[in-house]
Amino acid sequence: MGILITNTPRVYFSTISTGVKDPAFTQAKGKAIRKVAAFDLEREAIFDAFEKAGIWYLLLKGAVLKDLYPMIGMRQMADNDILCDASRTADVRAIMESHGFEADKAYGRGAHDSFFKPPVYNFEMHRTLFSANHDKKIRSYYENVKERLKCVDGKEFERRFSDEDFYVYLIAHEHKHYSGGGTGLRSLLDTYVYILNKGKTLDWNYISGEIGKLGITDFESKNRSLAMHLFCGDALSEDEQDMLDYVISSGTYGTVANRVNNGIAKKGDGIIGKVRYVLGRIFLPLDVVRSSFPLFIKYPVLLPFLPFYRAIRGVTTRRNVMKAELKTIARYRQKKDMKDKC
Repeated sequence: MGILITNTPRVYFSTISTGVKDPAFTQAKGKAIRKVAAFDLEREAIFDAFEKAGIWYLLLKGAVLKDLYPMIGMRQMADNDILCDASRTADVRAIMESHGFEADKAYGRGAHDSFFKPPVYNFEMHRTLFSANHDKKIRSYYENVKERLKCVDGKEFERRFSDEDFYVYLIAHEHKHYSGGGTGLRSLLDTYVYILNKGKTLDWNYISGEIGKLGITDFESKNRSLAMHLFCGDALSEDEQDMLDYVISSGTYGTVANRVNNGIAKKGDGIIGKVRYVLGRIFLPLDVVRSSFPLFIKYPVLLPFLPFYRAIRGVTTRRNVMKAELKTIARYRQKKDMKDKC
């Protein structure tokens, strides 16, 4: 029942052809359509303001993909992601606030700024596509992303990816989540829907070369194979089933346990990986500090106190996350030992 409640609009669309009718599904469908329409109207108003202010912008992820799904409302989003001119961050905030939005408390930190407006509006305005916490090769590839963008007809400052570059970004973004806390089934469905719509016209040689530059060729191949086999109803290989199990266990936005386990494995696995992971969590790289804790860069004398500040913040505002992370770290060696004994 939990799955049905969480995904009622999608369940509704999938049961139309069967003749199944349920008032709850019908209401959920109507709510999903209204939300999409409301987001579209709000986004256009913001884009008009960007055009008048001369701020270039790029629509990302779900807000683009939703139009490729068979029916409006099938592809839902918790927020709208938009890449904006990083040099105009203050102007972007002013525009958002003039439209009734309020900036998140974490404004100015990380790769994006979140803006909220009742009853359901949530916009993430990105300064960069990948933050300092993510894969260096992928971050470097997208560092000057504007050079890869194309103009949008009828708009002076709106930009877009080519179909090939959108797919490359889609896979890079999915890899970020998959190799971090994990990613949900929706990412596989996005891959399937995109290929279904664009696959025959894409330059796959170009895509293969760009994916190779990112160092995620193996992931792209497995992710695409699983998506196409899964939603076409084909039998899955053992590796595909393992990948699917991981995706399903990750929930929609990943889990703390996955993030910690993947983080330790990247550091060398076993006790060495655990020690390196813990040290990396205590003593953050300077580029991560610069992105997430700019005050400590502005006043370097405060840097020695950053680990204590983060520990206090973790206890007071992120206690459950901190407990889950410590628990996973403690159990990591136990799992390794048990596996070795089997």
